[in-house]
Amino acid sequence: MGNSNSLRIVGLNSPIEKGASEGKSMIELHDDSRSVPVSTTRNLATLKGGSESFGTNCVWRIVLASIKTAFFSDKINLLLPCGPLAMLVDQLSSRQGWVFLLSLLGIIPLAERLGWATEQMAFYTGPTVGGLLNATFGNATELIISMHAMKGGMIRLVQQSLLGSILSNMLLVLGCALFIGGVANRNREQIFNRSSVGMNVGLLLMAVMGLLFPAVLHVTQTELHIGTSELALSRFTSCLMLLAYGIYIFFQLTNQKQEYVPTKEDGSPSGSPVEEELADVSKWESLIWLGLLTLFISILSEYLVNAIEGAASAMDVPVAFISVILLPIVGNAAEHASAIMFAVKDKLDISLGVAVGSSTQISMFVTPLCVVVGWIIGRPMDLDFQLFETATLFMTVLVVAFILQEGTSNYFKGLMLLFCYMIVAASFFVHIDPEYIRELSGRFPR
Repeated sequence: MGNSNSLRIVGLNSPIEKGASEGKSMIELHDDSRSVPVSTTRNLATLKGGSESFGTNCVWRIVLASIKTAFFSDKINLLLPCGPLAMLVDQLSSRQGWVFLLSLLGIIPLAERLGWATEQMAFYTGPTVGGLLNATFGNATELIISMHAMKGGMIRLVQQSLLGSILSNMLLVLGCALFIGGVANRNREQIFNRSSVGMNVGLLLMAVMGLLFPAVLHVTQTELHIGTSELALSRFTSCLMLLAYGIYIFFQLTNQKQEYVPTKEDGSPSGSPVEEELADVSKWESLIWLGLLTLFISILSEYLVNAIEGAASAMDVPVAFISVILLPIVGNAAEHASAIMFAVKDKLDISLGVAVGSSTQISMFVTPLCVVVGWIIGRPMDLDFQLFETATLFMTVLVVAFILQEGTSNYFKGLMLLFCYMIVAASFFVHIDPEYIRELSGRFPR
């Protein structure tokens, strides 16, 4: 796919056929990287005036078409004005609750569009680089929010928001997908590939082990060097987790097979065939949108993080509830919609890849990466998520593993996951950190 553009004048007939007085032509712009027809009727005298104004006009048409495709093709983009409103409220008032709420709503469409831009880029890079892009940008919203919070010394906010993203994907997103998919396909049992899910569950159990040992080491007070051994163990474990996840990605990309189509006992396919899709924008447009959307999310995330403590006081809810329950809804907006859509179409393997795969990315890539980045910038980010949070994650992984072990799904399994998420949400609504944890967090003021 090249990037060169070619102009073709269509319908420019002789004066005998069209009449010299008409002097009009139809111009189409053809982009080799994608087909973007841009038609305009111009007077021939204008064309003779030079190609510079025509070229500028074509560029503006491409820009406007790209903006229309990016921001006016989905109803969720109606929330985009909430971002500028959050900045305006922050400048004109001290209502941090409103700043937080508007920032939260403003990031949702940006996160969804970032996922869209990543998918568009994957059309041109192929499966190998596309998989790496999905691994990098799939949870970019959580990573950006975590980096802003860690820069400000809000270590517990980073830990709880990452934990909340894992719990949200495994219980809320997957639960909604299984429940709605089961209701939409209630006349038949949905089937998925157990081997792929088993690898993700294995990685999640490894992540639980990485979080469990630092927490137990702290609770039992059996550190060799008090205050340093736990942090050193976390950094060592994080490096191993990143290495393991990198090998997992390499294994997946080098052992790609033909798309798995679940079958019934009689051998007939249980799902609909995969339809061929085309990119909505060109390669360079995808790259530009990736950069711009990441920048927008980064700017808005700073307002969101700065308003969390004020919002917790204004709404009279624990910071843990905001971090574990509310924040992940933003980062998982794209995953939530995609998982439900594929489950309704009986493409359950893709839904599981979105929900469980995203949890694996956060636990095995984003979380240890935050530990390493904190090591570099001098923040004591570790894997000690405290015993309450670690126990919650451990039970969640066990519940999901048991529900998915049969390779089949129905609406009741999804309903159980949703009930489990309600229990988790209620638990964090009444949970606060011990006093010594809050004192430790205060050592790194903003």
